This record gives sequence, C-alpha cells and structure tokens, in this order.
Amino acid sequence: MAALSLEVREKWFPAVAAAPPKLVLDNVRLAVAAGERLAIIGPSGCGKTTLLNIVAGLERTFAGRLELAAATRLAYVFQEPRLLPWRTVEDNLRLVLPETPDPTARIGATLAEVGLGAARHVYGSRLSLGMARRTALARAFVVEPDLLLLDEPFVSLDEPTAQRLRLLLLDLLDRHNTTALFVTHSLHEAIMVADRLLLLTASPGRVLTSCPVPLRREERRQPRAIETFRDRLLREQPQVAELLLPDPPQPGELVA
Repeated sequence: MAALSLEVREKWFPAVAAAPPKLVLDNVRLAVAAGERLAIIGPSGCGKTTLLNIVAGLERTFAGRLELAAATRLAYVFQEPRLLPWRTVEDNLRLVLPETPDPTARIGATLAEVGLGAARHVYGSRLSLGMARRTALARAFVVEPDLLLLDEPFVSLDEPTAQRLRLLLLDLLDRHNTTALFVTHSLHEAIMVADRLLLLTASPGRVLTSCPVPLRREERRQPRAIETFRDRLLREQPQVAELLLPDPPQPGELVA
C-alpha cells in the first residue's frame, strides 16, 4: 500500500522584483510504500526542500497531484530545530499535543527514547545544538507520525554528534516502523538511513535515478558496508558523483 504518491509536473517560484520566475521542479514523480524510507539527494537548489514542503502542504501552488494515505499523521523535522527558547523541552513537546488530555506520560517516554529524560525541564535557550536536534526528533515522534519528513536534520553538527543522531534516528524508525522522506546532501548519510535513493539533477530538479539500498538493518551501522555500496553506486552511475558535494570523513567505527 502506498503511503504517499506525488507527481510534480512543474513547480515555479514567482518573479520577485527584477528576478524572473524560476522553474524549480520539472516532471518529478515519486511513490513511497508504508514503512519505507526514501532519501532525496541532489545539489543545492535542486528543489529537495520544496518537495518536502509540497508533501507537508506548505507549498500548494504546483502543477501535479499529491495523494496521502487516509488519515495520515505527519511530522516534519526542519533544518533548524525551531524550538521556543523560552519554553522547556517538555513544553515544546506539549505544544504539539494540544488535544491529548494528559500527555505527560507520552512525553516522558519519548524523551527517554532520545536520551533527554533528565533534560525535560531545561529551557530551549540552554540546549546545545545536538540536544536541540534531539528535542526536534522527540517532538516529531511524540505525535506518533505515520509519515515523517526530515530536511537535513543533522546539518551543522560535528561529525561524531551527527553520527550518534543518525544511529538514534535508525533506532526510532525501526522501533516505530515510520514511513520517512529524508533530504540530505550526503550520499553516505542517505545510504545509512534509506531503503531507496531518489537522486535529483541540478535546478530545475528532475529525477536522475532511483535505486534501492540493499543493506540489512545491521549493515547500516557498519561503515565498510555503507562505503562498499557507495563505491559500487558511483562506479555504476558516475554521473551521480558530479552532482554531489564530497561526503565528510566518516569515523572508523559507529558508536552509540
């Protein structure tokens, strides 16, 4: 069963001042099965975030169609954590559960899942960037989403912290069996997280290729397995390397 089906024949940004209209996405189609994780990768400006915004309903002016499974509960993890700094960690989660009579237990369980059980009363302004991004993940999962959108959620983090959060995300996705659309510039990161890759060309974004990631769950924690598949993909489809920034150096071991 498809959790999501999207066809974007054209998506334009309107003219602004002296700048002419800009074609952002051109004939992009994707379908995501329930429980699948799809990574959308490509160069800056190719429309990756715009695709997520269309799925989220934040961008409504496009030529095409969007179909979501009935009663889809959606959560979005943005590039920035977008926490209210004058609210505590617990309060930031409570804000997304307005119709839950007493969400305290659910919030506590979710914060424990992401390793923030002891930080529930810390204000957003006092969090490190890594803790703020953990809070953003907790805020997404506390609503028990059917479909999770993630827009480069680990950008600007040092590599060890980003790696710990990737592992945390893998654990959460496995535990909750959540369908996910994951935007990233990093091919390594996409292979680690996703069951399938959708690669877009430079602007206007078009589908260059779509390919499965044939790694078992345990192999996604093994740098050698990830790099072996990455090298094979780049050998078989060398045009992919021309579109992507080099991945940052990866640690020799993945640590929890």
